[in-house]
Amino acid sequence: MADLITVEDPADPRLRDYTGLTDVELRRKREPAEGLFIAEGEKVIRRAKEAGYEMRSMLLSAKWVDVMRDVIEELPAPVYAVSPELAERVTGYHVHRGALASMQRKPLPTAAELLRTARRVVIMESVNDHTNIGAIFRSAAALGMDAVLLSPDCADPLYRRSVKVSMGAVFSVPYARLDTWPKGLDSVREAGFTLLALTPDEKARSLDEAAPHTMDRVALMLGAEGDGLSTQALVAADEWVRIPMSHGVDSLNVGAAAAVAFYAVATGRPRT
Repeated sequence: MADLITVEDPADPRLRDYTGLTDVELRRKREPAEGLFIAEGEKVIRRAKEAGYEMRSMLLSAKWVDVMRDVIEELPAPVYAVSPELAERVTGYHVHRGALASMQRKPLPTAAELLRTARRVVIMESVNDHTNIGAIFRSAAALGMDAVLLSPDCADPLYRRSVKVSMGAVFSVPYARLDTWPKGLDSVREAGFTLLALTPDEKARSLDEAAPHTMDRVALMLGAEGDGLSTQALVAADEWVRIPMSHGVDSLNVGAAAAVAFYAVATGRPRT
């Protein structure tokens, strides 16, 4: 059983994993370098644990101790009980869900490993908004996508905001980073995938016309909010596809567009 430790000093070094959670640049550097990420909220913490991530520690406000009792009883990691005020001083924000856990990262698989068994793949280029990353992972998990590949400059899917928005779906869909861009797309094509670039460009075929659900292996490429896919990525694609728009709307948020496109790609596939 984990030790339940009451902490009253926000400078206590045992709370270091949780300091400055609102400092994005600091956390972007610290978390991958130190091999950790933060799970926030009861459901997300439980999903991280169920996905096999090792827990380093938990930070709980008093009323959440009983809620998380079964988790506490199974863990060797320390559990720090703190007041909401102290949690805010440590993290830099009001911890609405009252429960945080520091989790140990796992080694990432390679893109080649994922491509061996996948049939429906998401490829993100330069998506750096953590909310969009989380939303895309949640839709990918819900709509039957098999894996996610990230360009080298994409944001970290295990950043706290991404994990929270995805409701833990980042633990359900395996992902890897491509080492080079756009050259890394060659390895996806060589693995037998048709590269479909999602773009609002009028020269693109509608998803209905392209019928990606009938293709054997599909890799759907998504670009960042606003800019979309780069010229290099569009040139590297096998085909451009689009979501038809009405009422003068020219495009959707990338998270919403991803959900629509995933449904079109996966329609007719058996759900597991």
